[in-house]
This record gives sequence, structure tokens and C-alpha cells, in this order.
Amino acid sequence: MSSRDEYSSAESVLGTTGLARRRVSSAESESAGRRWWDADADDYLHEHGSDIGDAEFVWCPESLHEEDARLLAPAEALPGARVLEVGAGSAPCSRWLAAQGALPVALDVSGGMLRHAARLNRELGTDVPLVQAGAEHLPFADRSFDLACSAFGAIPFVADPARVMREVYRVLRPGGRWVFAVNHPMRWAFSDDPGPAGLTVTQSYFDRTPYLEVDATGRATYVEHHRTLGDRIRDVVAAGLVLEDLVEPEWPEGHDRIWGQWSPLRGELFPGTAIFVTRRPAAAQTSSTAPVGRS
Repeated sequence: MSSRDEYSSAESVLGTTGLARRRVSSAESESAGRRWWDADADDYLHEHGSDIGDAEFVWCPESLHEEDARLLAPAEALPGARVLEVGAGSAPCSRWLAAQGALPVALDVSGGMLRHAARLNRELGTDVPLVQAGAEHLPFADRSFDLACSAFGAIPFVADPARVMREVYRVLRPGGRWVFAVNHPMRWAFSDDPGPAGLTVTQSYFDRTPYLEVDATGRATYVEHHRTLGDRIRDVVAAGLVLEDLVEPEWPEGHDRIWGQWSPLRGELFPGTAIFVTRRPAAAQTSSTAPVGRS
């Protein structure tokens, strides 16, 4: 279910005592996400900082790099492009984009993660603007960005991902691309074990009840939400976005890194990541010879 490592000091900091499965409001989910990543930021980056880099754009644990995949934009389209990174964490993707000449803005709900982003900005001499906010209410004007991206940030942790899609549509200019990576929906049916035990289905793929960790009072300390592949596509389409591609990265030969539930054993058998490549349609053509709504 969850895409994080099983054990973390964040559990002791937040007083996690057990697990739960129940509905969660947007407010409770956002609060839990903020507190979790504030508490876990140091440990997460200590363990995975080398995986994501300080100024690299890595889409997923399968180590797919934007420099190679070009899912967000071709190299020549980046200079001068305004880019919003949703759920940026310590913002390595935004710093990579800045190095390509883009004008990124890194948004994250966690002040703890953004503290590391600010530190790395200073150390690397990169001036990437940092904004603390939840993904369901983007604090930007309509049509503010040329591109938007999210590499495992925010989407699995929000209660209303359909609203996030609508918000991204709103802040994108017509023709702008929105690419986001999430844990592959089929992984929900399996445990997080990267070994042989993680090859056995343990629950229904169709059970959308959120996964929670809770403290002694029942308050959520960690929340993760599940959507089926069809749900994700419907959220995209309902927002007015066009789905251009759905990428399921294969496990690369020779890649032996275990990252939470991701491992060579599981990666060779079924996908761990789904990357949705979408765009806001361009404005309708005014020429009578062009089809209405055609890009």
C-alpha cells in the first residue's frame, strides 16, 4: 500500500501506535501529510538523498531520468518556461529544471522538506522559489505556468486528487503539459514487502479505503490514498486534460537498489510506477479550416 519505507523515526516522533482503514477528509489528510514529512524529512533524505540527487530529475525508483525520457518537454522547450513542481520535497527536480534554463517554482506541503530545499538552494547557488501549500489549493493565478510536474509528490497523499487535476488545469496555460508519477495502482493489492512475501495479493485492488497510521487518540499520523488506474484516468479527463501517454517504467537491467517496496524481484514481474503524461488543450483555432479544439 504505502510507498514509504516501513520503519522511520517519524513514527516515534508522531506517536504512531497502530494502523487503521477509514475515510479521511482533505483537511485531516493534508495535516497528517504535513506533520509526517516534517518529522521524516531528515531520515528520508539521509536514506534516499543519493537516489534522487541534489539537482537531478528522477521520476521513480526505477531510476527513469527526465534527461533521458523527456516526458515533460523536449530540451529546447525548457529555457524560459515557467514550471510548477507539485510535491517537490527537497526540490531536486526543480533545481535540474533551473539548470536547463527553465523558471521553476517548487511547492510542497512540508516545511521540513522545504527547509532542506532552501539549504540545497544555498549550497548549490540555485535560486528556486519555494512555496509551502497543499496541492488541492494551488496559490497561483490562472494560466501562470507553461508546464507542471510531480515525481511521486502529493498525489498519493491527497484525499481529493480530482481537485488537484482541476487546480493544475487552472494554473496551466493552454497547451501546457502536466506529467505526474505515482505508485502503480496495482501495487495496492500487495504488501510493501520487497521480497517474496510481496508477490502475494493481500487485499482487493478495488478497495479504495485509505491506509492510515494513527496515534493513541486515533489521529492520523500518515495517510495514503488509493485510486485504480481507471480512477486516475477519469480524474484527468474530468478536469479537462488530455491523456497523451501512460508510462509504466520497466525495471532496468543491473539496477539492484531496493527502495521501500521497490526491488529487482518485484520490478521484473509487475510495474511499480505509473507516469501520466497529460496536457491542457490549446485554445480553439480561429481559422475556419482548422478543427475546433485541435492543438
